[in-house]
Amino acid sequence: MSDRPAGPGLLGPADIRELAGALGVRPTKQLGQNFVIDANTVRRIVRTAEVRPDDVVVEIGPGLGSLTLALLEAADRVVAVEIDPVLARHLPTTVEARMPERADRFALVHADAMTVAELPGPPPTALVANLPYNVSVPVLLHMLQTFPSIERTLVMVQSEVADRLAARPGGKVYGVPSVKAAWYADVKRAGAIGRNVFWPAPNVDSGLVSLVRREPPATTATREEVFAVVDAAFAQRRKTLRAALAGWAGSPAAAEEALVAAGVDPKARGEALDIGQFTRIAEARPQAAPGAPPPA
Repeated sequence: MSDRPAGPGLLGPADIRELAGALGVRPTKQLGQNFVIDANTVRRIVRTAEVRPDDVVVEIGPGLGSLTLALLEAADRVVAVEIDPVLARHLPTTVEARMPERADRFALVHADAMTVAELPGPPPTALVANLPYNVSVPVLLHMLQTFPSIERTLVMVQSEVADRLAARPGGKVYGVPSVKAAWYADVKRAGAIGRNVFWPAPNVDSGLVSLVRREPPATTATREEVFAVVDAAFAQRRKTLRAALAGWAGSPAAAEEALVAAGVDPKARGEALDIGQFTRIAEARPQAAPGAPPPA
């Protein structure tokens, strides 16, 4: 990667540092900020995300606009959600200066992506983002739940988080993020990203994760009820499901009854189950479980 210009519209390393200097911006660990400074990387992300000319793309944490500009080249419209007030205030100016012919296709929402409940314009069809490392999973799950119109997602996250999201039952890193993401979508790893394309360079590698929306499992249980089972099953990974779900069901015996009714071995552990099995357990929860906590 060199400091040569990134080409029309896009930002290169020198552009990023100049912009940051002009704004007095220093990336903060608190907000999990690591700015992408390589134009080839943002082009690759857009290509991997299969952004189409009719897509309305929502981007989380656009920062100084590296990925934003690449998305604007490919999509019909881009809506960026930025929590940092300085970055949020300046990004529309960057878009206007670097890509004036597409500026009317861009909207900025100054908000916390963890709580955003609505976006301006047509419903988003795709989510493409370099997610802040410290909140990547909750932000991703919140967006998938809040905006069901999102059909395709490609996010860049810490490599080990990418592994967890895409993990299959039985693996060591399979856990709560894996199961909850599988409620919404078919999930897979979509590539690796080196450290040198970021400023500042993070201490960890990054990975791309692709999520293609599909219908949740057919069930009489609610999403909240299913997720309550998932949380309980992984709260104490070493325990069998009979023991781990005792609080959820009201007693170990009640947990065993629910597991047997769901066709799941009470001696199994959470990491052996797929989203469909967790759904069946939620359906089989005893109706009057004494002392059982309400669903989360």
